Amino acid sequence: MTINRREFVQLAAAMGASLAWGGSARASTTGWHERRDLYPEGVASGDPDPSSVILWTRRPFESGGRRVLTLEVAEDDAFRRVVAKASAPVSAESDWTTRVLVGHLKPARVYWYRFTDGEGNGSRVGRTITAPLANDPRPVNFAFVSCQSVNEGKLNGYRRMIFEDERAAPADQLGFVLHLGDFIYEVVEYPDELPTRYDRTIYDVGRIPDGGQSGVGKFHYPLTVDGYRVVYKGYLADPDLQDARARWPFVAIWDNHEFSWQGRQSIVQAGGPPQPGQTVKVAANQAWFEYIPARVKAPSGSLDTFGTVAVKNVPIEKWDDSGLGLEPNNLAAINSLIAYRSLRYGRHLDLILTDQHSFCGDDPTDAEGVVKIYDPAFNGMFSEPAMIALDAGRTFNGGKPPAELSFRDISIPNPRKDSPPRTILGTRQKKWFMDQLRRSTATWKIWGNSLGALDMRADPQNLPDGLTKQKWPADTFAEFGSVDYGSAYHERGQIYGLVRDAKITGFAIVSGDRHSFWAGYAAALLPPAKFEPVGLSFVGASLISPGAMESFEHRLPKNHPLRSLFLVDRADPPVRGEGAPGVKDAKPEWTYNMLLKHGVRSCLEYARSFDLKRAHAVSNPKLSPHLEFVDMGGHGYATVRLTSDEMRTEFVCIPRPITRSDRPDGGPLRYRVVHTASLWKPGERPLLRQQVIEGDPGLSI
Repeated sequence: MTINRREFVQLAAAMGASLAWGGSARASTTGWHERRDLYPEGVASGDPDPSSVILWTRRPFESGGRRVLTLEVAEDDAFRRVVAKASAPVSAESDWTTRVLVGHLKPARVYWYRFTDGEGNGSRVGRTITAPLANDPRPVNFAFVSCQSVNEGKLNGYRRMIFEDERAAPADQLGFVLHLGDFIYEVVEYPDELPTRYDRTIYDVGRIPDGGQSGVGKFHYPLTVDGYRVVYKGYLADPDLQDARARWPFVAIWDNHEFSWQGRQSIVQAGGPPQPGQTVKVAANQAWFEYIPARVKAPSGSLDTFGTVAVKNVPIEKWDDSGLGLEPNNLAAINSLIAYRSLRYGRHLDLILTDQHSFCGDDPTDAEGVVKIYDPAFNGMFSEPAMIALDAGRTFNGGKPPAELSFRDISIPNPRKDSPPRTILGTRQKKWFMDQLRRSTATWKIWGNSLGALDMRADPQNLPDGLTKQKWPADTFAEFGSVDYGSAYHERGQIYGLVRDAKITGFAIVSGDRHSFWAGYAAALLPPAKFEPVGLSFVGASLISPGAMESFEHRLPKNHPLRSLFLVDRADPPVRGEGAPGVKDAKPEWTYNMLLKHGVRSCLEYARSFDLKRAHAVSNPKLSPHLEFVDMGGHGYATVRLTSDEMRTEFVCIPRPITRSDRPDGGPLRYRVVHTASLWKPGERPLLRQQVIEGDPGLSI
């Protein structure tokens, strides 16, 4: 149902929104003439519903206080049928940005919009799309993206997305773009200090005033709102990003880099020790609010300006049972902007977005003494049983956690035996999220999650004797990393348990952050425990940001005993030996993908024979029944199509985005892979079907 004018006014008042009310169509009278140079960050729209959408631009002025622009919304791109017109205030207080909530629009309809100043100088024309009504049975199409470090590359992925969407049939065009975080990277490299990283050119995105410098690498990061604003403006200078925001409404949630690389809550951490950063968190929230059009409420109670949140940087010394810091400045900072929210989009989609960092507890592997049971010789692998015990804390083994944790012949006191289980969502948000799942009546319930939710698992227990100085314990799997939902076993189990017990079908997760493509099943535990998938899980690759494989290519020593588990250097035809012809020109193949999906025996066999059939023949069936696809070196985006009986997810993989393509399609593709699942009934298991549409995904299958 659409809302009436009174309801819309109430909504606008609740959001503190400048508002426009649609009405009868008439020709424009503003005298608009395009001056893109005066609107350097372009235009954007966000968070559509069936009758309204938020529209955005930035029009800086050299001096003065508050200025007023005119917004027009039309049914045609020539603005002969203008259906809404409104004032759009800008001021230095909000860095000359404006947000206008436009209502009384028609559902599932394309509209065009533009802004004009008092002299007739106009923005570029933007295009937006309203959501279908809640009972509308038409298919839902959207893309999901993340991790766009324009400091280190160009956004050829958006160029490709636009190119294909323009040529698609209307029923197949995207309705919106879901941005799953790292819209910016607050850690900024300066080209004069670091001209290249890996094989990439470093591009200038601005100089951060009053910032800090990372303890790792040549990274600078903001400490004030002015610093974050510099970064947003540097990113929005990218023409492909501007074109994407002008073509579709974006629905966005933040990840870590919108605030702090290794931070959580209001703690700042960027390659050094953690520091109290309540003022920094507020500054980050303000800049996100100013540059990302979203249905969130600022402390001011207005969409016009963020307002003031009086906080101090104070150490956090008291924590509640969920790991939430109770220091008042911390609470004020993280609650200065609540970004988690949901979006209903037709009959087939409830999109539920969560914030993975503002309420997150500490990393259990950072607990005292844990480093003693980590062996760096295994290149990031950590004992899975120890990880599960640390994550569960005092709830492990039915409330009987071990007094000690062991790895080979090393034992340490269990530092978390009296601690609560880890939470990423926090108590309040988790309750809200699970309530949303219970209440959803949509065909598909999609969890928009900035952190990957599929286990990153390996089987080093199958390494042959003599390859490493010490043998990995028999029958003990390994996990990589501990900062995302791939290792949040307890909380993930609570969510998946609800899905199972409430007989919720059509549950799926779309994630970002990992800088890699993944497709598989949402399951709380893996063999030898009971494997019980309750839904689907996908991770989209980074648009630009370097991933694990790029790091390994440049940093993993050639003589590392486990190198073949992560990459092999293969010439065409295959050659071996340091002195063999063609070795220096060999291109790496990413056996890391095979390690995660098939295990160490497959990797070692492939390194010996380069025979994929023989490598798959020794795959470990107990390792990853949850995985259908993994590409740790992928870049690009994903699209989703939802119908009454099917979810179709397509990975569009582009070559490393080092320089901007001069082709209108954004350049060539590495591959295009589709995963399709029919809607399953309560009690049934979901089943993915895989199809390679074009290109070669290599060792990802």
